[in-house]
Amino acid sequence: QPNRPDPNRFVSPPSRLCPHHTPSSLPLALPASRGLPPPPRRHTGPTMAATARARFVHNRSRRRAADESSDEQQDASSSSSSDDDGGDEEEEEMEVEGSEEEEAVADEPAAREPPAAAGRGGRKGPITISLKKVCKVCKKTGHEAGFKGAVYIDCPMKPCFLCKMPGHTTLTCPHRVAMEHGVIPAPRRNTNTSLDYVFQSQVKGKISMVKPRFLVPNQLECGNIKFHQRRVTCLEFHPTKNNVLLSGDKKGLLGIWDYVKLHEKITYDSVHSCILNSMKFDTANDGVLYTASSDGTISSTDLDTGIGSPLLNLNPDGWSGPSTWRMIYGMDLNTEKGLLLVADSFGFLYLLDRRSKERIGQPILIHKKGSKVTGLHCNPAQPEVLLSSGNDHFARIWDTRKLDPKSALASLAHGRVVNSGYFSPRSGNKIMTTCQDNRIRVWDYIFGNLESPSREIVHSHDFNRHLTPFKAEWDPKDYSETVAVIGRYISENYNGVALHPIDFIDTSTGKLLAEVMDPDITTISPVNKLHPQDEILATGSSRSIFIWKPKSDIDPTEERTSQKVKEYVYGSGSRKKPNGKHDNSSDDDSDGGGGKSKKAKKTRFTHTAKGKGKSKA
Repeated sequence: QPNRPDPNRFVSPPSRLCPHHTPSSLPLALPASRGLPPPPRRHTGPTMAATARARFVHNRSRRRAADESSDEQQDASSSSSSDDDGGDEEEEEMEVEGSEEEEAVADEPAAREPPAAAGRGGRKGPITISLKKVCKVCKKTGHEAGFKGAVYIDCPMKPCFLCKMPGHTTLTCPHRVAMEHGVIPAPRRNTNTSLDYVFQSQVKGKISMVKPRFLVPNQLECGNIKFHQRRVTCLEFHPTKNNVLLSGDKKGLLGIWDYVKLHEKITYDSVHSCILNSMKFDTANDGVLYTASSDGTISSTDLDTGIGSPLLNLNPDGWSGPSTWRMIYGMDLNTEKGLLLVADSFGFLYLLDRRSKERIGQPILIHKKGSKVTGLHCNPAQPEVLLSSGNDHFARIWDTRKLDPKSALASLAHGRVVNSGYFSPRSGNKIMTTCQDNRIRVWDYIFGNLESPSREIVHSHDFNRHLTPFKAEWDPKDYSETVAVIGRYISENYNGVALHPIDFIDTSTGKLLAEVMDPDITTISPVNKLHPQDEILATGSSRSIFIWKPKSDIDPTEERTSQKVKEYVYGSGSRKKPNGKHDNSSDDDSDGGGGKSKKAKKTRFTHTAKGKGKSKA
C-alpha cells in the first residue's frame, strides 16, 4: 500500500543518536548493497555545477539563435552552403557538450553582454547615448549655436545673422566691428538739378547752416517700472508740456506720465481693445489725441476726460475671421489740408476730414492687395507728398492730390518687410527706411535717383516675434539731418551681462556715434523717441518706460560724491493679486465701435520708490 512505510528504509531513532555527534557527521546514505534508497538531500537550492550547466545551456541557445539568423541571411545568397553549415553546427554542438563543464565558467561573462542583434523574443538592440554637441539651427553635430551666456554664437553652416552674408559669423562680422564698413559717405557738395535748387529755396529759411553741438542722452534719469500690463508699442511727447510722455501698449491702454513729477500718471484702458499702433496730436488742439489700433478703429481722445469718439471703424460687424478683420497701423496728419491719413492691413489708404470727422472718397489701394501697410509719413515741407511702407517689400512716394493705385511717384524696393519710412524732419529732402533684412537705407535726395539708396547701413534689428518692430527715427533737433536713433536686437557682453544698447548712428557716414545702455536694463528697447526740444530720450522696454539725459560735465571725483540716485516708480503692471498673477482689470476695453462715446476707465498711481536697485522690466 502506498501509505504504509517502507520496511527496508533505515531510519535512526532520535533517542539512539550520540550526543557527541552532529547530524552533519552522520552518513547521508547506506551502501547500495543493502538495497536501501539514499535519504533525501538536505540542500534545497541548485548546486554550483547545475547553475553552471544552466548558464551554459542558456548561452548555447543564444549562440545558436544568433547563428541561425546569420545562416538565414547566407541562405538568401547561396542555398548549398546552408546544408554544410547545419552539419558543422551539429558537430560543433557534440564537441561542446563533451566539454561543457570546463567551458561553463569561461562563458559566464558572455552571458551578461547584450546581444549584437535582435535575439529571440523580439528584443531590441542596445541603446546608445551620444554626448556630442547638436546645433539647434542645422541639427548637425560638432557645434552649437545661440546665446551662450551673454555671447551669441552663430551656426557655421548658416550665413551671418547680422549681415546675412556667408563666410563668417556674427562675432567676426566686419559690420559688427565697424558699422560704417562698406558704407559710401555722402558727398560734400550741393545738389545739381534744377528741382533740387527749387526745393532748397523753399525750405532754406528753415535750415540752420551751423550744426549744433550733439549731446547724447546716455545717463538713465528715471523709470516707470511695469507701467503697462503688456509690452509698449508707441511713444509720443506732448507738444506743449515738455515733461509729459504718452505711451500705448499691446492691450490698447493709453498712459500719460509726467516724468518730472514721477507720481503723476494716468492710464485710460478703454480707448482701444487691442494693440495701439500709432498716436498723433491735433495741431489745432493739443488736448486731443488721435490713435490708431489693430481693432480697426481711429479714435479722437480728450486727454483731460479720457472720452474717445470713434472717427473710423473698419470692422462694424465685429469679428468674423482673420480673412476679413482689418487692422490699422499707419497714420499721419496733413496739417495744411486738415486731413487724417490712415492705412489698413489689406493695403488700402483712407482719407478723413478731422473737422467733419467723415471719410473722404473711397479707399485707395497703395500697396499689394492683402499686404499690410506698416507706416505713413507726410513730408514736413510739402505735406501733400506722402511716404508709405509695407510688408510687400516696398516703400512708395505718393502725391495725395492725385491718388490712384498706379500713380506712385516712386517705388523703393527692399529685401524684406519695411518696418518704417520717414522723411527728414526739417527739409523733408531725405528718406530713411528700416527693413527686416538688418538694413537701414538712406536716400539723400527725393528728386534724385531713387532706384537704389545712397547708402545701406547694416544694423541688428531683425527679430522673430513677441517684440514691437524696430524703427530708426531722425533726431528732430538735428539741423544737419544726419543723426538717427534705433534699438539693437543682438546683445553685447558688458562685464558678463547681456545688454541690448540703443544706438545713435550718423546716417551720412554709417558710423556709430554712441550706444546707450544701463546695467539695470537687460531687456530689449525697440521703441525709442527723442524729445523735439530737450536733450531727452524716452525708451520703451517690455512693459516699462525709461528717461535718459546727458551726463553732466563735472569732475569725476565730484560726480561720485554728488551722483544722483536713480528714481523709479512702479505702475499697475507690478501689482499682483493674492494668487500671484498680475491684475488685468483693463481687459474689458471698448472696441471703439457703435458710434457712442464711452468714458474710459481712469486710474491714478502714487506709489514712488527711489534707489539704485535693478529694474526688472
